[in-house]
Amino acid sequence: MPQWYTRQVFRCFKWLERLGDRITGAAGPFFVALAVILLSLGLVCFFEVIGPTLPWPWLTTPLCLLIALNLFIHYYYVCTVRPGFVGDPPRAHGTGLLWARKRDYSSRPLTGVRWSEDVHVTRAAMSKCRKCGEMRPERSHHCRICNRCVLKYDHHCPVRINQCVGVYNERHFVLFMVYLIIATFCYAAFGWRRVMLALGWFNEPWPYFAPPVAFLLTYILAVVLFLAVSAMAGWHLYMVASGETSVETQDHEHYRKIAGHRGEAFVNCYDLGWKKNLELFFNVGPNGYPLYTLLVPLRLEPYTDGRAWARKPGFEQHLGVRPGEELTDEDDE
Repeated sequence: MPQWYTRQVFRCFKWLERLGDRITGAAGPFFVALAVILLSLGLVCFFEVIGPTLPWPWLTTPLCLLIALNLFIHYYYVCTVRPGFVGDPPRAHGTGLLWARKRDYSSRPLTGVRWSEDVHVTRAAMSKCRKCGEMRPERSHHCRICNRCVLKYDHHCPVRINQCVGVYNERHFVLFMVYLIIATFCYAAFGWRRVMLALGWFNEPWPYFAPPVAFLLTYILAVVLFLAVSAMAGWHLYMVASGETSVETQDHEHYRKIAGHRGEAFVNCYDLGWKKNLELFFNVGPNGYPLYTLLVPLRLEPYTDGRAWARKPGFEQHLGVRPGEELTDEDDE
């Protein structure tokens, strides 16, 4: 009887969890629209209220415009660029002003993977998804909200971007958070005197078109976002530097415990050292795109199409994980 009751309670919570996923998924476009409105309101308040008070306007104004441009365009990219579903065909390099200059493939075939002499890249092992039955490469996971397998699945974000974060938009997701941190820090650091004016401490009239209430609300929001997103972005950058996604971080912790019980050590085969991991994630460096692509919001290819991965030399899989011990999507939930 207790076991039957526990099973029913567990099923009930699972049903409520999935219902919450459906509700937040359906409301995703409204959350995105709200985010665009709040970002736009903050932009107007900053350039009308705070911008004129900054020193060296010939320098600070272009820098602030560049930060705002990166913020909005990376948010647009992360909301509109598909994360990369397993059933999608490999993508061709785009053309136009919004794309970074394509690498020279004259010496190697165009395969969708960055082949280079300093990185050991091998094809991903394939497995069958237990939920949708699709054959998928390693590092792919089934998203229960999209109901599809995503290449290099990190997480589904229904509130901020209304889709999954995967191999094709993860770079934009991280860069959006980085520029959001910079923007909110500038708002909080340079706007506190205007806050005093909006509160009436100087007994001076409010000379701006933006209402003081709107400025105060966006200032409070900027401070809160700076604190929250800094922690989130710091954690994501740590995972990137470790050669992991959000899902893999949880999985690898489980693998370490299993390997530790056997007296073995778990080694992540995707971890090439923090510098090389960051180079591959942002696809910059000697065999990637120029470093200026981190400052200018251009689109570019990831280093892989999600069907091959860079690994430690001599490794084809993780050390310390035996066949049958790999976690499935059911275990992750």
